[in-house]
Amino acid sequence: MNIFADESLGLFHLQSKDTSYIIQLVEGYPAHVYWGARLRHDDSLAGALELRERASFSPTPVLTRPSLSLDALPQEYPQYGTSDFRRPAYQVQLADGTRISELKYAGYTITPGKPALEGLPAVYAENEAEAQTLELTLKDDYAGLTVRLLYTVFADHNAITRSVRFEHNGEAPLRLEQALSASVDFADSSYDTLHLSGAWARERHVQRRPLTPGAALSLESRRGSSSHQTNPFIALLRHGADEDQGDVYGFSLVYSGSFAATAEVEQFGQTRVSIGINPFDFSWLLEPGQSFQTPEAVLVYSGEGLGGMSRTYHRLYRTRLCRGVHRDQARPILVNNWEATYFDFDADKIATIAKAAGPLGIELFVLDDGWFGRRDKDNSSLGDWFEDRRKLPEGLADLADRVNKEGVQFGLWVEPEMVSPDSELYRKHPDWCLHAAGRRRTEGRNQLILDLSRPEVCDYLYETLSAVFFSAPIRYIKWDMNRNMTEIASAKASPERQKETAHRYMLGLYNLLERLTSRFPDILFESCSGGGGRFDPGILFYMPQTWTSDNTDAVERLAIQYGTSIVYPASSMGAHVSDVPNHQVDRITTLATRGDVAMSGNFGYELDLTKFTEAEKDLATRQIAQYKEIRTLVQQGDMYRLLSPFEGSGDTAWMFVSEDKTEAFVAYFRVLAIPNPPISRLTLKGLNPELDYVIETGAKGSNGHVHGGAEASAPADGVSSAPFQTAFDGTPLGGDRLMRIGLVVSDLRGDYASCTYRLRAVQR
Repeated sequence: MNIFADESLGLFHLQSKDTSYIIQLVEGYPAHVYWGARLRHDDSLAGALELRERASFSPTPVLTRPSLSLDALPQEYPQYGTSDFRRPAYQVQLADGTRISELKYAGYTITPGKPALEGLPAVYAENEAEAQTLELTLKDDYAGLTVRLLYTVFADHNAITRSVRFEHNGEAPLRLEQALSASVDFADSSYDTLHLSGAWARERHVQRRPLTPGAALSLESRRGSSSHQTNPFIALLRHGADEDQGDVYGFSLVYSGSFAATAEVEQFGQTRVSIGINPFDFSWLLEPGQSFQTPEAVLVYSGEGLGGMSRTYHRLYRTRLCRGVHRDQARPILVNNWEATYFDFDADKIATIAKAAGPLGIELFVLDDGWFGRRDKDNSSLGDWFEDRRKLPEGLADLADRVNKEGVQFGLWVEPEMVSPDSELYRKHPDWCLHAAGRRRTEGRNQLILDLSRPEVCDYLYETLSAVFFSAPIRYIKWDMNRNMTEIASAKASPERQKETAHRYMLGLYNLLERLTSRFPDILFESCSGGGGRFDPGILFYMPQTWTSDNTDAVERLAIQYGTSIVYPASSMGAHVSDVPNHQVDRITTLATRGDVAMSGNFGYELDLTKFTEAEKDLATRQIAQYKEIRTLVQQGDMYRLLSPFEGSGDTAWMFVSEDKTEAFVAYFRVLAIPNPPISRLTLKGLNPELDYVIETGAKGSNGHVHGGAEASAPADGVSSAPFQTAFDGTPLGGDRLMRIGLVVSDLRGDYASCTYRLRAVQR
């Protein structure tokens, strides 16, 4: 980790763990000249970085250098209006109505560590030795505008973070019309783009296609959240790059609101990638003396394909984005009552489910929607955060005590950002929701959105929720958000600031979450937005895990969890076993397969445990015991994707490897049975080739069977009390063989079949 600066050459060389990023000043414009594998820094570097100048059919802003046009110069933070006709990174409107700005270099600083971003989530460094930060200062003297480009490099991660701070030192107000977090110009367009897209209950499917001239890819959310439909992430992959090899460049935005990410190929074949707050329906009025901070973009380079990029994001986000006491702790195995009861429950029913949970080894019970106000359906009571004494006659404290007596902790669902028109809160404060005066208030799921851009609304939620959290021994909060924004306007905002409302909402939400998580550090917070509608790095800063999708079908979850893993670690993914036929797609899968899929995230159940048969209880007990043995591997290990559900037959496989490579967990899923199938052989990854590994297979119950050569060691009824059983007669296999020849997967019977393996290193 180093940042080298040579003002005489106008050169700035940023080195992270295995990555270099180089900026060169050209006539005062910061130009982007290199990003990729780490380069040695010496006097010969500048000579190797010559930029080709071509004016083309474009104006030339420097009279003494007629071959130079900004329309061809690769830039770090491009502007519009002074000869660059590509997408700008920012736009301003001055008091005279003009929209011309020209930022020129005015100095730099290098500081140890990484400064926090005011009011915004961001990756952090725990000490000054972990990171260095470069601040490039640019100025437009005519506008009185100072722009600071912030870059941080890390000692232990192949990541560079970027953000921008705008400072207005002029005499008249100016308006930011666009303020992106990062822009990078690549020298050519020999890339594929990769992004994650979908819909509610079908989130984060992997999409890949080659770049073409023009606006080759434009991703955005206009929904006021990062959304089910798109994710604030984009990557470029060299043609031929795959899971394990080739150059990959990732861009991930630490933000939970509307965003935009684009890849544009221009006339000379250069590619401009940019990401940040969506400029659609956004502007920000800067008065003299005021500043504006953009969200942070996390840029990751990998020379080891998509998997290498993903593991960098996983380690960084797991250890330097997520915070608090739960960051490094094992996440509890839970049961949630939503699909078991929906709104139809009382205290006795909940206590009965909790009583069934304890003997299975479940550690946490979560009471979902319907416990407050008069909430018998989804058409009332949001905002009225007090117990419904019809359902809970003795209140939350008594119910939590009853749950705790079963050896299970107590958690609670809330949806604080919403308000029902049929609620005491709305009748008292009808202007507290997002709305435009004189316009219809569009409802979604019978609810409106509270205006979190207003401090008094956030203060109400802080005090009301604090009272709830203090009222009982609550150890977990599921924080839901079940609609997108419409009529984005605030009753308290002046006309010239109405387009600030959506971003001010996010700042209000982040501030509220900061206050609550600081006041209740022992509560594990999980984010939810109709499942995965706000699965982004911004929310992980406050809540270290997210409900991955409302779709709990095991087969659908293969694609959803695989796609989510492109950026996000398994420790951030809530994954539950639900009932069959599945409530979203009506598919029937075995309890064994549902368990194997859910074990690749934060494991839990979302069904009525009191309806389990004895055989299902036995299997669930072993599933829970199995997960407790591999929990650290899944939640803190390195993930390697082996087979993609987006290719071929849909078969899926992945594995998790401990940091010291002495343990691994492998999961394989076959979607559709075929007659006389070929031998399935999994080529493993991430092991130590010099070590030998004993292989154990995950035990199945009576509705599954034992795989991997372990049949001979299983009891006659096919049921084992152990979570893992020795496979292949206990003969160790070398890591080199497992990664070159592969692991033979025994014949799986039926559709939607699965098997799991645990590997442990032994001395030769």
